[in-house]
Amino acid sequence: MNDTEPARPRAVLFACRQNSVRSPMAAALLRQMQGDACGVASVGVRKGDLDAFAVAVMAEIGIDIAEHRPMTFEELEDWEGLDFDLIVTLAPEAHHKAIELTHRLAAAVEYWPTADPTATEGNREQRLDAYRAVRDQLLARIHARFAA
Repeated sequence: MNDTEPARPRAVLFACRQNSVRSPMAAALLRQMQGDACGVASVGVRKGDLDAFAVAVMAEIGIDIAEHRPMTFEELEDWEGLDFDLIVTLAPEAHHKAIELTHRLAAAVEYWPTADPTATEGNREQRLDAYRAVRDQLLARIHARFAA
């Protein structure tokens, strides 16, 4: 590793607004790539409901996120503690929350601006295309950041 490469984290937390689309997709993608080599979790600033379109586009590439249960930062802290050395934020609200956490958690924070596909209107296929674009963008970022 040289000085320009970021350190390989041992535990990564992905965070977005509701932990229902972007962060569970990102966590599942990294989990598939890294296996048990890296701890991975996801949270939201608020809790939403798991999005069926997110489940569908992940299933297209062989990853099942149907059992994901959305969780907030506070629930994660109560449940298993915040023991992450990298927090990747995918939405502005989540980024601000993660920065607040660094006052008591020694974690690096990276902001990966990622569009919210839930705002896309149109027919089913047009909406799925928006989710696929987010999935593929996250996959590319994850490969660029975490590939050996």
